[in-house]
Amino acid sequence: MTLVHPPLVAPMIEGIESEGPTVASTNPARHGEVVAAVRLGGAEVLVAAAQVARAAQRGWADVPAPVRGTVIGNFGRLVEDNADALARLVTREIGKPLAEARGEVQEIVDTCRFFLGEGRRLYGETVPSEMPDKQLFTFREPVGVMMVITAGNFPVAVPSWYIVPALLCGNAVVWKPAEYAAACARALTELARHAGLPAGVLSMVPASGEATADGLARTLAAGLVDKVGFTGSTAVGRQIGELCGRHLQTPCLELGGKNPMVVAPDADIDLAVDGALFGGFGTAGQRCTSLGTLIVHESVYVGFRRRLAVAVENAPIGDPTRAVLYGPLLDAKFAAGYERHLDLIREHHSTFGSTAVGRISVGAPRRGFVGDPADGLYYHPVVVDGLLPDDELFREETFGPIVGLTTYRTLEEAIELANLPGYGLSSAIYTNDPATVFRFRRGVSAGMVSVNNSTSGAEAHLPFGGNGRSGNGSRQSGRWVLDQVTRWQSMNWDYSGQLQKAQLDTAIPEADLEFRLTG
Repeated sequence: MTLVHPPLVAPMIEGIESEGPTVASTNPARHGEVVAAVRLGGAEVLVAAAQVARAAQRGWADVPAPVRGTVIGNFGRLVEDNADALARLVTREIGKPLAEARGEVQEIVDTCRFFLGEGRRLYGETVPSEMPDKQLFTFREPVGVMMVITAGNFPVAVPSWYIVPALLCGNAVVWKPAEYAAACARALTELARHAGLPAGVLSMVPASGEATADGLARTLAAGLVDKVGFTGSTAVGRQIGELCGRHLQTPCLELGGKNPMVVAPDADIDLAVDGALFGGFGTAGQRCTSLGTLIVHESVYVGFRRRLAVAVENAPIGDPTRAVLYGPLLDAKFAAGYERHLDLIREHHSTFGSTAVGRISVGAPRRGFVGDPADGLYYHPVVVDGLLPDDELFREETFGPIVGLTTYRTLEEAIELANLPGYGLSSAIYTNDPATVFRFRRGVSAGMVSVNNSTSGAEAHLPFGGNGRSGNGSRQSGRWVLDQVTRWQSMNWDYSGQLQKAQLDTAIPEADLEFRLTG
């Protein structure tokens, strides 16, 4: 190993020391490099973190919202001032190309800038009453303690979508990051704590999946957690949804995707190819918004396929510290899962895009590879042509550098194919016809629609989230996430000096509803 004494990432809980097994977080682009030794917390550590959060939350909620917004602004400034170091850590720990890592860090800054202003806009309403001398009000109140569980493909940006608005609104947060991205989690937590957060308001606990499930069950049963935010697989999201439902809670679930891109007859083909290349193969296809299936009109299929093949074949792949489209897969477990999906390629399919299918190696080289493929978890990009609606590759999320290709004749058929897998996260259509755009928007089930842009076109101030197998309709980002991290409280104030009963004592003027105009 290149690091004899790698830094230790342990649970960060105010006033609590923890023991537990230690695992290595390694650089997927360089097998021998240990980025951090990660001490995993057990279920009891998650419970302890929730107890600390519960004790700290009320005092944080009593801080005026504009002041909490200032703390969020401080957090964003610290991230911006440390942007290069944080981006390089993201690249080193999960293998994301440095340019994309810098964009991810910028997304945290954008999120903080947005919610800095929301600290002065946590508006309630004054509502007219049907009774005299009475006023009605609504208030946003924090939900309490939020447990945030995130994947590692966006190790700092996606957690900020939960943590920043939750803290702004007066909640305390217990964050369980992915073990293979724990060094990034520690860095982000340190930046947040130095922004002025009171002790105990934000804890970070790396933990295994089993310990997380047990800890979440215990904290919910003890009434220590009031809201769960989860980004990850559909299968785990179902389990979390079921567990929260037993405690009459609705979690915020952002799950997988099988995101379609429709290419219409009038599309700018070169632009569509650019969108397909970035959407399908950026981050090695390891985004929840990655392009899953290209649905191309049969009249432009031949030209589109030819240009896509050239683009994919010539895309630079390799060392993520250099100018590449994508680097390695995140971790060995994801590489193993991706290889299982490659086994779903059937005889009626044809593949293109590289010199081989599977892992890039001396025996299966990639033309133009940047660096040494033996160093990391590098895989060939592949486009699978001839997909049929019954194919598993058509219906299942693959989470790797693989894109499906099929054709359609009518827009109705394209929409049906787009919706068939049952996911509903992101979608895209390439066309210059407004009627086609709005017919597609109305028919597709996705929570997000891009027009002449890739499926990965989210911005920090728009609602992010999906439906069906992609989530439970909750949304992250922008002001829409406030409904996940706050609860509404109503108040009526009667200053008439007497008991007035709504619906019973309401004085309504008499009307002559039989009146009709004559002549």
